[in-house]
Amino acid sequence: MLLRFSFRLLRGVSFRLLFKAATLWVFKGVRAVNAFKRRVAKGELFPPFLFLALTDACNLRCRGCWIGSEGNSRVLELEDVERLIVQSKRKGSYFFTLLGGEPFLYPNLWRIIERHRECYFQIITNGLFLDDEAAERIQRLGNVTVLVSIDGLREENDARRGQGVFDAAIEGCNRLAEKRILFGIATTVTGRNMEETACDAFVERMIDLGAMYLWYYVFRPVGADPAPELCLGRERMLELRKRLLRLRRKHPIIIVDTYWNAEGEAVCPAALGLGYHIGPGGSIEPCPPLSFATETIRDNGGDLVKTIGSSAFLKGFGEFVHARTKGCVILECPRDLVRYLRDSGAADTSGRDAYEELAAGEPRTSHHLPGEEIPEDYWVYRMLKRQLFFGLGGYG
Repeated sequence: MLLRFSFRLLRGVSFRLLFKAATLWVFKGVRAVNAFKRRVAKGELFPPFLFLALTDACNLRCRGCWIGSEGNSRVLELEDVERLIVQSKRKGSYFFTLLGGEPFLYPNLWRIIERHRECYFQIITNGLFLDDEAAERIQRLGNVTVLVSIDGLREENDARRGQGVFDAAIEGCNRLAEKRILFGIATTVTGRNMEETACDAFVERMIDLGAMYLWYYVFRPVGADPAPELCLGRERMLELRKRLLRLRRKHPIIIVDTYWNAEGEAVCPAALGLGYHIGPGGSIEPCPPLSFATETIRDNGGDLVKTIGSSAFLKGFGEFVHARTKGCVILECPRDLVRYLRDSGAADTSGRDAYEELAAGEPRTSHHLPGEEIPEDYWVYRMLKRQLFFGLGGYG
């Protein structure tokens, strides 16, 4: 697998873009995690990676999405984004995931990327705005990788995302491949699409498309249309873990999950302080689907380092999670989570009534499967998860 992947990588991605990814993403990512570990040892809190929700405007309405902008959409002000990137760089953090909403609807997207050539940006997109101009800009800048959301083949994907979305996303990926751009596919696994997405045929289709990495997420029932029937049960979650291990050994593509470490134990990146989410209104949130905060990026005169470092809410969130699970408290403990959020005085930053939505949820299976942990059985991924996956953003 490793040799075949290396051959694909050298043929499918331009050398200049590979060099950019190796230096800005991998090398600086490893340094960022090492700096993070030193901070943790001193009792300091600041993540090696940040998620920036540039806007909650979106051209789609996907089932189970936590974004729900109706009417007036919010955007992060350019000066706020500039300030938090500059401050993050001072702490050794150079990797930023740009999401939304749909980040290509953010008016200052290219200005941010152009101004910070020494940083690496991952853009999570539905793929509908990947026209020729966007592909050419990404190729020219070089400090960008694109992660295109595709949740199955045409029928299954469009059932969740909308009619015609699959074909449009595929066209966008084709443009990226033609420009030899490093890109990946983000796939949300549900109880309905697992057979179609976590299988050889789907992985081979994404390889043929030109994707160099496939990033699997597990569905969480959040938002105004949570669709809890799409959740994975315990047996299906365990089966997903087994399938990922098998697919990793077989196919020349990097398969990323943010859920299990090298020993097969569950991981919650937010509870570990590895990455926080900046909402479109400037709120500092534990993770993207959890739209609650007690601080904003404008507190303490805009000193992000001080605000995160002194946040009882973010520190307490880690303690709250670790007292209950190694997995996802949104899935496992929604009502306990509501109590923690209320007791912390956390504001609902969703623009809806996320408190009511969360309180209505039933406990469900997460990736925490005590007694049934399955360690990584391929040396490549054992090494990556122990050494590099944090630097690659795999747990961010």
